[in-house]
Amino acid sequence: MGSTVLSLRMDGELLDRLRQHAAKRGMSVQDYVVRTLMRDDFDERFKAAVEETERLYGDAAEGVPPPPGSRGSVTPPLGSQEGCDAAGHVRPSAGIA
Repeated sequence: MGSTVLSLRMDGELLDRLRQHAAKRGMSVQDYVVRTLMRDDFDERFKAAVEETERLYGDAAEGVPPPPGSRGSVTPPLGSQEGCDAAGHVRPSAGIA
């Protein structure tokens, strides 16, 4: 993958804050900014993937009991029909907390 130059004009206070954040991590300002942009891009792509999954499979929270250990959670006995629909088919979200 090649690289390209991006030139930015920013206020001195912002550049000083970026220098401080980068220095805390032992990085150059350029590396810190690039890492931050990559993390933000990943967050956006991850969010889009979650939304697409919910669109395809419906709202995973519908009818699914709270995860084990959470308030009001009851662990179902072995052999129970938890995570299954009326026909006994396992939902895609069954067992995923």
